[in-house]
Amino acid sequence: MQDRMSPAQESTLEQIAADAVEQALAGGASGAECTISEGEEFSVGVRMREIENLKEAGSRGAGIRVLIGEPGAQRGGSSYTSDLSPEGIQKMVKAALELAKITSVDPFTGLPEPAELGKLEGDLRLYDEAIEDMTTEWKIDQALRAEKAALDFDPRIQLSEGASFDSHVGRRVFANSLGFTGSYQTSSCSLSVVPVARQDGAMERDYWHTAARSAAGLESPESVGRIAAERALRRLNARKVATQKVPVIFEPRTARQFLGDIFDAVNGSSIYRHASFLAGKLGDKIACDALTVVDDATIPGLFGTTPFDDEGAPSRRTVVIERGVLKSYLLNSYSARKLNLKTTGNASRGITGNAGIGPGNFFIEAGALSPEQIIAGVPNGLYVTELIGGGGNTVTGDYSSGAAGLWIENGKLTYPVSEITIAGNMRQMLQQIDQVGSDLEFRGAVAAPTLLIREMTISGQ
Repeated sequence: MQDRMSPAQESTLEQIAADAVEQALAGGASGAECTISEGEEFSVGVRMREIENLKEAGSRGAGIRVLIGEPGAQRGGSSYTSDLSPEGIQKMVKAALELAKITSVDPFTGLPEPAELGKLEGDLRLYDEAIEDMTTEWKIDQALRAEKAALDFDPRIQLSEGASFDSHVGRRVFANSLGFTGSYQTSSCSLSVVPVARQDGAMERDYWHTAARSAAGLESPESVGRIAAERALRRLNARKVATQKVPVIFEPRTARQFLGDIFDAVNGSSIYRHASFLAGKLGDKIACDALTVVDDATIPGLFGTTPFDDEGAPSRRTVVIERGVLKSYLLNSYSARKLNLKTTGNASRGITGNAGIGPGNFFIEAGALSPEQIIAGVPNGLYVTELIGGGGNTVTGDYSSGAAGLWIENGKLTYPVSEITIAGNMRQMLQQIDQVGSDLEFRGAVAAPTLLIREMTISGQ
């Protein structure tokens, strides 16, 4: 593993980005922005107590986007390189300038307004040097211990699809021709295991994982293995259920997938293309009072946190839905101009090309009731633990997905069910969220607690 980057080395990367922008301007560009990203990743996979694969790799690259022409009539071109030498950067800039000359004029393309630029100061806890200090042997041991805990939990856990430990440390640098330069360092690590339970010839699999930006944030491998085993075991002897309309509870893992569909619907790109059922609905009551959805890239230590977005706009907290009222879309500068709005600091991209729109920490605010209390209030219904394919249609709002889970009778989880489809329309689903659980946990940039939806159609036998 390479040595940690010193402040002088970090300054060098910032200077490379700033120099690339200056070269673009000298070559005739009216605007430019440069991103540099570097990182080291590690991954080990074990299966049935043996190492199956191991990967350790580093990457480093730069990308530039140039604009030619006056504001309101600009053309854009992009290029990237893994060669950060002066010659490599020069070739990258030249290629982007050549491409910009042959692209179409777009009246909405451009950089953010200067007043929209900035960055958060202070420690956002994005990097933990303890992750860089982890030895290969320790990481392998974590995966082996997680799988062992699952396999040893119950005699019916007879197989494993594997366990894995992954880690990453990296740095991101951004500069543009409006005078913005910034950088930040990140780290992350994760552990997961997928045990297989077998009984009477039937087999069921499930998984559990833990992920954090800091080493101390990980759950123990024994806990990960135990929970994964419990989840696999409770799926044994699944039944089919009759087609019917019942209340549906999404556990946090599946609620997060549903929230991902909501993100697509409030994405500014979907809005200006009229490809969302929420287009033109700002200020409208589109959900129940229990639902508040927030995008907040300022919360220290979380996966969606950054000091600035991928256009140099400062990260912020945006209330998207407040007590059921649609308050804001999520925007980069391009979609903001298309909609005559202001960026929400959600620009996202790799190292080159036009910025897309991505979440900060996009989540549903926790409610007051525990999952157990929510389940206890349902006389007959479905508790969804897995969604299989499908999802929401952002344009129409129609929702359909294969599912598996546990059937609720008299307020208790009674038996597993599988080979079913759940369906509804997101317009009605948002209005019929009767309860929001207290169990909000961030295992990624998108997070949701338990959700109770008053009624959905279950298609079974």
